[in-house]
Amino acid sequence: MFSQALVILSSIALGACSVVGVRGSEEPPHRVIARLGEVEIREYAPRVVAETQVEADENAARSEGFRRLAGYIFGANRGERRIAMTAPVAQEPSRIAMTAPVAQDAVAEGFRIRFFLPVGLTADTAPEPNDPRVRVTTLPAETFAVLRFTGSTDPAAVARNASSLRAMLAGSRWVAAGEATAWFYDPPWTLPPLRRNEVAIRVTPAA
Repeated sequence: MFSQALVILSSIALGACSVVGVRGSEEPPHRVIARLGEVEIREYAPRVVAETQVEADENAARSEGFRRLAGYIFGANRGERRIAMTAPVAQEPSRIAMTAPVAQDAVAEGFRIRFFLPVGLTADTAPEPNDPRVRVTTLPAETFAVLRFTGSTDPAAVARNASSLRAMLAGSRWVAAGEATAWFYDPPWTLPPLRRNEVAIRVTPAA
């Protein structure tokens, strides 16, 4: 089991980036429509993702979610297809989605980990995951305020930069419309000063 995980992680490292921050992975299509100092306001087109929800603390959820999703794109799917690695890996607090009719029950807490699938794949053409905890879905077009940072990716660093991003949005023409999401573009063994990390918050124009 350990050796299999090591092979998966090594393959991802070689295919996506290196310890010196060299990366060539495909990113979800988007365009920058405004800037607020260091903050970019980005419009994202609909994106297809593989995602999993993990009920654990932030670091443990990231590790377990990464393992499940890496298994999926490296062939743990119907047809045993290998899927190109893209960036970033996204981590956000998650709650069980509501459907109609509305029901009141206990809310499952945890984190949702997402891999963005390559352009050209749809939720219908992407292979079906073998792991029932992994699902493929399409995210709608969204607008995000994004703040880039380097260095540590631990929960304190993510929270600190998310707080900075919210402060930068205060008084601007953009209003936060959701929780902060963390986007990671490099594996943890990348040299900290060369890492590309981002915090993103979905926004709408102020009235």
